[in-house]
Amino acid sequence: MTREELAHLLGNIRNVRVGIVGDFCLDCYLLLDSNASETSLETGIRTRPVRSQRYSPGGAGNVACNLQAMGVKRIALYGVIGADPFGDEMKKILGTPRIDTSGLFVQRENWDTHVYMKPFEKEEEGERLDFGSFNRLHPETSVRLLENLSGALPGLDVVILKQQVAHGVHTKEVREALSLLARDNPGKTFITDSRHFPEEYGPTCRKLGLREAARIARHELSSPDYPETEEVEQISRELFLRWGAPLFVMRGNQGCVLFDREGFHEVPGLLILSPVDTVGAGDSMLSGIAAALAAGANPYAAAELGSFVAGVTAQKLMQTGTASPEEILLLGSDADRRYRPELARQRRKAVYVPGTEIEIVGALPRQRRFTHIIFDHDGTLSTLRQGWEEIMEPMMVRCILGDRDSDESLYDHVVAAVRDYIDRTTGIQTLVQMLGLVQLVKRFKCVPEGEILDASGYKSLYNRELLAMVRGRIGRIQSGELGVDDFTIKKAREFLEALHAMGAKLYLASGTDQNDLERESAILGYRGLFGGRIYGAVGDVTKEAKRLVLERILSDIGDEAPGRTMALGDGPVEIRETHKKGGYTIGVASDEVRRYGLHAGKRRRLIEAGADLVIPDFCQLDALIPLLFAG
Repeated sequence: MTREELAHLLGNIRNVRVGIVGDFCLDCYLLLDSNASETSLETGIRTRPVRSQRYSPGGAGNVACNLQAMGVKRIALYGVIGADPFGDEMKKILGTPRIDTSGLFVQRENWDTHVYMKPFEKEEEGERLDFGSFNRLHPETSVRLLENLSGALPGLDVVILKQQVAHGVHTKEVREALSLLARDNPGKTFITDSRHFPEEYGPTCRKLGLREAARIARHELSSPDYPETEEVEQISRELFLRWGAPLFVMRGNQGCVLFDREGFHEVPGLLILSPVDTVGAGDSMLSGIAAALAAGANPYAAAELGSFVAGVTAQKLMQTGTASPEEILLLGSDADRRYRPELARQRRKAVYVPGTEIEIVGALPRQRRFTHIIFDHDGTLSTLRQGWEEIMEPMMVRCILGDRDSDESLYDHVVAAVRDYIDRTTGIQTLVQMLGLVQLVKRFKCVPEGEILDASGYKSLYNRELLAMVRGRIGRIQSGELGVDDFTIKKAREFLEALHAMGAKLYLASGTDQNDLERESAILGYRGLFGGRIYGAVGDVTKEAKRLVLERILSDIGDEAPGRTMALGDGPVEIRETHKKGGYTIGVASDEVRRYGLHAGKRRRLIEAGADLVIPDFCQLDALIPLLFAG
């Protein structure tokens, strides 16, 4: 979906009218602080002081809030709450001009508002307290609810059936009545998201998880986490034929699959580098799908929009967040996707050029006339900075903990967070990584606010240690103790020279600072091969070197760019950006310690970023060059 198409769809959603029949829940976040704990005089038990509390709608309530944030014209609610303070809070939160709560009935007996009370201490969630687990829906309440919905149906564009809890409004009688309503109104779009009864509800669209879909189809998955695409298609087809309506099957961070009258489709998952909280992301996905279908979008476009909405809300921590049209447009206009997750994680599925270690991931273009070839530097050509993670990790840990004497639990928590962050952000500008460090420092609250540095300050600390290592290695080259070949990926320079001799324009694009990049490429002996086309970071976080060079190249060579541009790199950024712009991509899954052979972790990241070809090094350039320039 292009930016223009997404903007048009978001505009159409402003005229949509949605009904939600569901379990309206309330998430209660209690932020505990044991520093104020005391011993109760009555019981002798230590108290658990609550520093702050926050309420957020969950279940069908979260769906309603997401729809409202997206700009939907009218949202009509059909559900039940209790005669308790939580029910009052629910109506207070949902009581806005565009949300009609008149169909949200209060049942005074045998019903508590569904509440999930979540205590948090030191960012760790404790045992949850649940309200409403013993509710019983009175027959007269269900009759009122269904009559209200039936009367309003002509004025609704889509009806969402959201079943969240076992003892909620979706009793057997209500489910049967809703199935009949959907069957008797074939021109009306119904979409079901049911946790406990997905097989019911008749001819409605459905959103459900892959494992649940496999259970219903009585199919045992070959791998619960990364099953074969063929079996996912088989499961989806069987359920589509059974229910006769579009089916959206969720696959977590691998995206979702869709089966409709056009057949089987895969919607790749989003690649999100920032910390995520997936609580409520499924509701966000449902909201986006429903709103798009109501606005007249086809099911694939609806799935795309749903993934953008979920992608925005997943980045809002400790809350069941919502996504505004502006946030959706920002993410969806330049979304990073996670491609071929099964292949990425299962090397046994790899297909190689016969007699080589060159892995063919995507189909080779029929005609290969690559004239503009972009190289990443560190890890792709150079190993001068090999081991940078071993410098960044302890540096980040020290910055997060500050002068605080941390216990072992906190230290381990910080180290785990840092390692996860480094793994997810490998390949992006150092300055951008340091922006993330600023957020980590604030998150752990070990350093006083006034002592927290900005991204440039933390980058200076890191560079000081990194450059000391690089200078030491350069010194060993200059002294003759070690040679240039000891700090380059095997046969990298020979590969560059061969491409240069063929007349290809070579570009060097890196997150390393411009001056350092030029100096290091000169020392390693290939700066002149790039003819001045060397692009490093310039200290401005808004200027991503790899994106800028791609935009400039594609602009220079015009309409022929997709067939003439190729990028090689060991990190996901250059692969993702070139893939999105239609260029050909080669992932260099290099082992920087040995300087030859495959690094399995890099291979996974590069395939998920969109690599068309994967090589471990340039040792087999005699096979690689004819492969790339044949046809």
